[in-house]
Amino acid sequence: MKELQQIIRRVIENPTERWALATLVQTEGSTYRKPGARCLIDSDGATLGVLSGGCLEEEIAQHGRVVVANGSPIVLSFDTRRFYGCDGRLKILVEPIRAAEKGGNLITRIRDLLEQRDVCRVRISVEGERLGSELLGRDALVVDQSGVLIDTIPLPIRLLLFGDGPEIEPLIRQAENLGWIIEHVPNPSEFREDFRPDTHTAALVMNHHFGRDLVALDRLLSLQLRYVGLLGPQKRRTELLMRLSEYRSGDFATLVKDLFAPAGLDIGSETPEEIALAIVSEVAAVLANRCGGSLRDRKIEIHASGFCNADDEAA
Repeated sequence: MKELQQIIRRVIENPTERWALATLVQTEGSTYRKPGARCLIDSDGATLGVLSGGCLEEEIAQHGRVVVANGSPIVLSFDTRRFYGCDGRLKILVEPIRAAEKGGNLITRIRDLLEQRDVCRVRISVEGERLGSELLGRDALVVDQSGVLIDTIPLPIRLLLFGDGPEIEPLIRQAENLGWIIEHVPNPSEFREDFRPDTHTAALVMNHHFGRDLVALDRLLSLQLRYVGLLGPQKRRTELLMRLSEYRSGDFATLVKDLFAPAGLDIGSETPEEIALAIVSEVAAVLANRCGGSLRDRKIEIHASGFCNADDEAA
């Protein structure tokens, strides 16, 4: 996501420039990136983003310069088994992107949808007469078709930080480095009533104040976020949940099933920077449907989706 955000920023900052956008559409075997990865190319052949481990970018950039100049999209195919020492095949669409000042372009429209935290689906055609990418409407029907990739661009992770302790600064620094959106709420009373949650929103409660933590948890748990973290020892978590259960009706166990307390992966954290690393890693794992274990223990391919424990992977 950060790479796409950098591409968006480059296009916005240079509204009179024309570009070429290279999109990885199909892969086979072992490849460095997955379909949907993008690389921006300017008229001089400079690139932003990577589609391989570095072995293809120079050739892609050369084709990109031609696309910028003549405005005609092309499809590139690479067999990395023959010349590059890898074991895969790739198909890449390189298409022209007009200057943003002329009513916007594909990149600015993607930016608009992501900022609105709206569904963003791109139909990418690499066969037939109409090569290129187009945005699909929210309710557009999608039919499987040869030579077409439907790329659903995930929303950037949005991290709600409740509190103002020593962990805040390293958390913000690490999260922003990943391209996450940060919303800092020093006091839970300042949390806006019209907040709209989504599947890419996580929250962390770290007020270091029992009453404020209680108010923040009461509000956040009702939003049914996939991740709500609470800083502090298990004893404090137990006390907070006991108090909450006194006036929360319904299935309380279901309400707290996505509460991670104490927050963070078990990596032996002590300092604020280490605590931030443990928490950011746990948030990333949970939202990716992973459990944060060592890759050497994974039973299926690294990039395969889902599965949080070894038993599920072996099933």
